[in-house]
Amino acid sequence: MKILHLDKNHPLLLEQLNEAGHQNDENYTISKSDTEKIIGTYDGIVIRSRFKIDSLFIDAATNLKFIARVGAGLESIDTSYAEQKGIYLINSPEGNRNAVGEQALGMLLSLFNHLNRSNREVKEGHWNREPNRGIELEGKTVGIIGYGNMGKAFAKKLRGFDCEVLCYDIKDSVDNQDATQVTLKEFQERVDVVSLHTPWTSETNKMIDKDFIEGFKKPFYLINTARGKSVATEDLVTALKSKKILGAGLDVLEYENLSFENLFTTREEMPVPLQYLISQDNVLLTPHIAGWTVESKIKLSQTIVDKILARFS
Repeated sequence: MKILHLDKNHPLLLEQLNEAGHQNDENYTISKSDTEKIIGTYDGIVIRSRFKIDSLFIDAATNLKFIARVGAGLESIDTSYAEQKGIYLINSPEGNRNAVGEQALGMLLSLFNHLNRSNREVKEGHWNREPNRGIELEGKTVGIIGYGNMGKAFAKKLRGFDCEVLCYDIKDSVDNQDATQVTLKEFQERVDVVSLHTPWTSETNKMIDKDFIEGFKKPFYLINTARGKSVATEDLVTALKSKKILGAGLDVLEYENLSFENLFTTREEMPVPLQYLISQDNVLLTPHIAGWTVESKIKLSQTIVDKILARFS
């Protein structure tokens, strides 16, 4: 097959596809419009998130057999239209689920123990022990929304902490030995921590909003390593101010571009809710790196190669 690579990935991806006899063309700067002019000659595309693959793009891809996204989500692809055209869709959530689980756990432990604030204070010459007294994960109830690859990986990391783990998912019977599936009502009544592991869809867009937050019986901590647009940032800020949300670990933000490669150019462009988040010690922010480890780069590419070759060898 003739395959067009639109984003750089681990070299093993190209090496193994070449070894399997496929032609691989690399073009990491070509625009979407120029890609549409040549895509009709290709059998496959490998992409991360550089631009949206919409119906117009798919119509131009007259010979396309597959679209492979080196990542977990497929929101940058018009999946229903691609499937109508008989195009096989490939993603690789297995490749970075462990990394995401580790980041979610790290953020949670950091929030519980005030690591962000106490690190800054010590470096500024302040030795404030009592104000930085933490809380323990043992005995708490952690709630996971979305119990697929990422949610299960996070639950696995919680083994040994002697905490209870609940999960909520729109699919039935997804729980396992690491988490108990419950209704949304029970979830909101019991959890101390909410960790989000859902894709971004019309159903999850701004799912964590004022009404959803107010439905929880207890104040809670929020971890989001999924998609930024699933959280209504203004409502999150309101909940932080009222202490309905006690702290937040956010690897993703509502204001990210589709490519996830940048957020804002100058501080003046920064939305007011984001300015608040940046100023708070009980908010951890990272630049969409939960699944972005040295190891996951290898695993993501290997997963894509394996799936392509399994289908088209």
